[in-house]
Amino acid sequence: MGKKRFRDVKQGRVKAPEIEEDRVKVNLLIANNRQKVKAALTDSFMLMMPILFIVMYPVMGGREGFEANKIMGWIYILIPFISVQTGFMWFGNGQTPGYRNYNIKVVDSKTLENPPLFSIIFRNMLMVLSLVTVIGWMMMFFRKDKKGLHDMLSQTMVINVK
Repeated sequence: MGKKRFRDVKQGRVKAPEIEEDRVKVNLLIANNRQKVKAALTDSFMLMMPILFIVMYPVMGGREGFEANKIMGWIYILIPFISVQTGFMWFGNGQTPGYRNYNIKVVDSKTLENPPLFSIIFRNMLMVLSLVTVIGWMMMFFRKDKKGLHDMLSQTMVINVK
């Protein structure tokens, strides 16, 4: 590409490079972090609390039983939580109850369609791990595309629904 003279650019003889329309549309669709955090909190209360209650009292025999077997208790809590969340995302068009409440959904990064089942399972497992390490969850606050570690590795993104 040769040197462009200012006079030619000013008079409109040389066109400025065009912006990719697809990227602009995708940037407009990306859900903001506030919506994602609110949806995650809503899901944790709507989905996690009933599971937590069922595991802690009927299964583990109360608070003392849970305290004695914390690792098994958390495994008993997280496996159903990931399964229920995956079921909602797979059968609910990429939305959990919290995502539906805030009008956002999970899509494949490349096609902007519903992600495959394996991607949803992988994303939900990584989301739990990134909450434990905090770094994976905090990445979305510092990235321009607002993706957390779980979204980057599973090649998904969270977008606004009209």
